Amino acid sequence: MAKKLNITPLHDRVIVQPAAAEQKTAGGIIIPDTAKEKPQRGTVLAAGPGKKDEPVTVKAGDTVLYGKYAGTEISVDGKDYLIMRESDILAIV
Repeated sequence: MAKKLNITPLHDRVIVQPAAAEQKTAGGIIIPDTAKEKPQRGTVLAAGPGKKDEPVTVKAGDTVLYGKYAGTEISVDGKDYLIMRESDILAIV
């Protein structure tokens, strides 16, 4: 697990560390950097407390699937993260 972040998400927001992009296809073909797709899977690093009547259901350490254009990209200490609403998360894997 990554070191503790100095960012605390508010309300129903979560901080996700995206998984690394695929380097090869299933057939063994190497994918160049220009053709790599944005990953849609990641690990939850932190979650806010939720809204008044809706607690957050994901927790730190969960591997999740999210929409292709979900969240806002941020960079902290040279590492890239996503901050998104819990409703942008499609499933817990």
